[in-house]
Amino acid sequence: MAEGGEREELLSPPPISPAKRLCSWPSPQAHHPRGTPGAAGGGAGVGGGGCLAPGARPHLQPESLLDCAAKTVAEKWAYERVEERFERIPEPVQRRIVYWSFPRNEREICMYSSFQYRGGPSAGAAAGVAAGAAGASPVEEGPPPPSGAAAPAGSAPGAAGAGASPGLGSGTGAASGSGGEGLPFRRGIRLLDSGSVENVLQVGFHLSGTVTEPATASEPAVTYKVAISFDRCKITSVSCGCGNKDIFYCAHVVALSLYRIRKPDQVKLRLPISETLFQMNRDQLQKFIQYLITAHHTEVLPTAQKLADEILSSNSEINQVNGAPDPTAGASINDENCWHLDEEQVKEQVKLFLSQGGYYGSGKQLNSMFAKVREMLRMRDSNGARMLTLITEQFMADPRLTLWRQQGTSMTDKCRQLWDELDSLSRPRRTVFTRAIEGRELHWQDSHLQRIISSDIYTAPACQRENERLLFNSHGQPLWLEHVPTACARVDALRSHGYPKEALRLTAAIINTLRLQQQRQLEIYKHQKKELLQRGTTTITNLEGWVGHPLDPIGCLFLTLTEACRLNDDSYMEMSDMSESRLPVYQHVPVASGCPNSNESYLSLALEVALMGMGQQRVMPEGLYAQDKVCRNEEQLLSQLQELQLDDELVQTLRKQCILLLEGGPFSGLGEVIHRESVPMHTFAKYLFSALLPHDPDLSYKLALRAMRLPVLENSSSAGDTSHSHHMVSVVPSRYPRWFTLGHLESQQCELASTMLTAAKGDTLRLRTILEAIQKHIHSSSLIFKLAQDAFKIATPTDSSTDSTLLNVALELGLQVMRMTLSTLNWRRREMVRWLVTCATEVGVRALVSILQSWYTLFTPTEATSIVAATAVSHTTILRLSLDYPQREELASCARTLALQCAMKDPQSCALSALTLCEKDHIAFEAAYQIAIDAAAGGMTHSQLFTIARYMELRGYPLRAFKLASLAMSHLNLAYNQDTHPAINDVLWACALSHSLGKNELAALIPLVVKSVHCATVLSDILRRCTVTAPGLAGIPGRRSSGKLMSTDKAPLRQLLDATINAYINTTHSRLTHISPRHYGEFIEFLSKARETFLLPQDGHLQFAQFIDNLKQIYKGKKKLMLLVRERFG
Repeated sequence: MAEGGEREELLSPPPISPAKRLCSWPSPQAHHPRGTPGAAGGGAGVGGGGCLAPGARPHLQPESLLDCAAKTVAEKWAYERVEERFERIPEPVQRRIVYWSFPRNEREICMYSSFQYRGGPSAGAAAGVAAGAAGASPVEEGPPPPSGAAAPAGSAPGAAGAGASPGLGSGTGAASGSGGEGLPFRRGIRLLDSGSVENVLQVGFHLSGTVTEPATASEPAVTYKVAISFDRCKITSVSCGCGNKDIFYCAHVVALSLYRIRKPDQVKLRLPISETLFQMNRDQLQKFIQYLITAHHTEVLPTAQKLADEILSSNSEINQVNGAPDPTAGASINDENCWHLDEEQVKEQVKLFLSQGGYYGSGKQLNSMFAKVREMLRMRDSNGARMLTLITEQFMADPRLTLWRQQGTSMTDKCRQLWDELDSLSRPRRTVFTRAIEGRELHWQDSHLQRIISSDIYTAPACQRENERLLFNSHGQPLWLEHVPTACARVDALRSHGYPKEALRLTAAIINTLRLQQQRQLEIYKHQKKELLQRGTTTITNLEGWVGHPLDPIGCLFLTLTEACRLNDDSYMEMSDMSESRLPVYQHVPVASGCPNSNESYLSLALEVALMGMGQQRVMPEGLYAQDKVCRNEEQLLSQLQELQLDDELVQTLRKQCILLLEGGPFSGLGEVIHRESVPMHTFAKYLFSALLPHDPDLSYKLALRAMRLPVLENSSSAGDTSHSHHMVSVVPSRYPRWFTLGHLESQQCELASTMLTAAKGDTLRLRTILEAIQKHIHSSSLIFKLAQDAFKIATPTDSSTDSTLLNVALELGLQVMRMTLSTLNWRRREMVRWLVTCATEVGVRALVSILQSWYTLFTPTEATSIVAATAVSHTTILRLSLDYPQREELASCARTLALQCAMKDPQSCALSALTLCEKDHIAFEAAYQIAIDAAAGGMTHSQLFTIARYMELRGYPLRAFKLASLAMSHLNLAYNQDTHPAINDVLWACALSHSLGKNELAALIPLVVKSVHCATVLSDILRRCTVTAPGLAGIPGRRSSGKLMSTDKAPLRQLLDATINAYINTTHSRLTHISPRHYGEFIEFLSKARETFLLPQDGHLQFAQFIDNLKQIYKGKKKLMLLVRERFG
């Protein structure tokens, strides 16, 4: 009898389907093969006769011998074999076999209709508990499979495995409800509880019924017909009128299945239909057929006529076969026995997800499918291998593979992660581990290995041979000396294929080996410690890290151990498909060891091996994907560690392993000396710090401070320490490594520091130590600034008093940021400066004085004057600090000193700020003014000088303003066509200022204006303004205004008038050189303005006429334009 393998096609069965095997009948003279005729009639329930359902039996009443035998036969034997084996089968026996052939465990239905199942302690244990709850025997244990061997295909899934990962649910429709309420299993339970399942009938190995979806606000109630075929406690095919297109069962199939499991006494049971037909005579058969055709004539009449024609034809194929198919008679001997899986839907959904480019949603769905495969493999369900094969085929058919190959581009990181998961699933079925063992075949025939996995009491023999001494530790416990990732792959193979006890035994041997290796490494380091500490660095490292390794050795061992300690969760029906899953609950399970004194638990071993793996000192791998995988794998392991509730035993394990890691030298990532390119321990140390802090603060701080280093960014010599042990190798760094995840690693370093700062609040000594570590090891100014901000927030809570110690730490960090970014470009620099002043203000007046006095090491001159000093002496700061007069004077004096120093260093940017800060001190103000005057002849621009000049006028120093304006004018050059230049307003203001001061000042400025300004419109505007009012109206003491308007025929305006006329003439010729017809009108208006200026002198009309005549002569070729000139000007 075949118990395994995959069915070739589930959706398109051949004419005689395995679900419709041929049932023949004997001649009238033969004995009836199925019991007494007529015994199958009646409407008895499933129990038949007086039999009660298992759930209705008295608590202490044992099962009958009939039920015990029927249960075993129903699970193991195809019904055809029963028929062939026995000539006559009594009807009660047939009924009990048919009854027990339906799946008995709701967890199996859950596995095929929900995202996830939260299993119990271990796969085997969970299966046993679940099966026992339903009256079935647990999954039998067998010897471990050979390399790559799949579990028996026909074995029942049993309960879903412990720690089962989320699996695939009902496609897009699965998410229709809130949380997990829309998932098929949960919806099926609701339909069952609401009484939506009716008309349930079991005919042989076929279950049918109707399920009604209740009406909603937008949809009426809908009733669906549901049919389920089953065989040997597995559902082999399903059909539902809802037209569900998905990998697993719809809610209606779930509801009908649970109805059959929960309410078997309410299900009408009949033997296979062929038995009923056999009891009828010819008249009854004819009546039965005619009534059947009448009831469904529109559907079956063509088929009925066709069958009738074939039966009446003696040569037809149908008459060449003995018997006829019966869809209710169960499977034949040669039929596969496996749960129904829609292979076409698996292919279609994988193809759909791959076509979406590996985006977040599709990648999440594919990972759910991978998790479901793992769950099936763990349950020894043959569909796990079938589903994995289908997924692999679709991956191989992905058209992007060809595209990437043709273009020579690498696979995207999203797709690489999916392929990695696919590889990890396929790994237990391979026979060659080329990466791990360089092409040697992985086999299970080693006698030592067989003894390890087959017995809990395997220990060292009393008299050991020479070659056996390496196989056991000093306590007599077995060791497994193999490449660690390869050994862990064995564990994964055992665990994935449903051999949890064997996996645990091998895991314990591997951990004993790692412990022995750790002890030997400590001994090696003790002999080298003095030399290594003198060098301060080492070239010893592990090129193959266990965290981020493709085989995930540490994760495999951790899951194997924790699954053995996980409490069985019987609330799977409530929580199995909810989006917010509860944290698992673990208990200590003693290690099954041959050593009588061993008091360890699998949970403490899980914690220990996780700490050993993550604390391993290893070199950062090359490439973005490999480095990203290291980070992701570490985060995944830490999230699993955080699920453990640390009791005294686990805290003891944690403390012991942390001490070993600190003393581990170059073999530990937390040792005193590490390799320059060693993977940082920041994320790992953050977990250790938080976990240890309540129990051993000194150890937690020591460990976290040790982990703060980031050697790849620190200057360290590459001295060669060539000593190494076992699998450790010497690497001499000859390049600056490309760490693609460096930004992430630095942020984790910052998180570790922030965690320590928060915990050390109020502890001066610890805060000072943490500050020194930050200043030494963190090299990113933005991250130090973030730490400073975090410390500031923690130190100044809104609901309690300020922590001055932590506040000073924040200030120190801020000062370091200022020094680091002083000579570099940083877009957040201005924000950083403002924050530092705020922090210093919060610390107190002494901090403000300090940064004012040492400004040159922290700020640029512009920052020091415009932000720091201005904020320090502001009214808001004085009120915030409640400063008395001496303190205010001290701050103001420091600010003035700073201002003058900055003005000397950068007068172009700081002269105005210096004048502002020195306003209240005459001597300082004069010094600042002189600095501005001295700098005016140098590099100051006309804009800067005009700004200072306007400030001086505003402060009541018009003569000083005029002097600065004159200097600014000498720096200006305004071309003929720059009539919108931003300096025009400054020029007009300067002329107005000189005009208001008097004729002498105006006479002094006009030559500068004529030299610097060549724009005719600007010059004419100046000329007009100077002739409107009399000069000298500013009221300067000791000066009198004549009150007379100035004439354009006399100096100084004559010079300005001539310059304006010349500017108009030059501008006119320049514009006519490249003028276009569309600008003719604008040009005529320009000449009109020019005429106004020409007419100011007495002979101006003659000059303008001569000017126009010259234009006509020179530009006579522009006939249209000259015509317009004649029309306007004659």
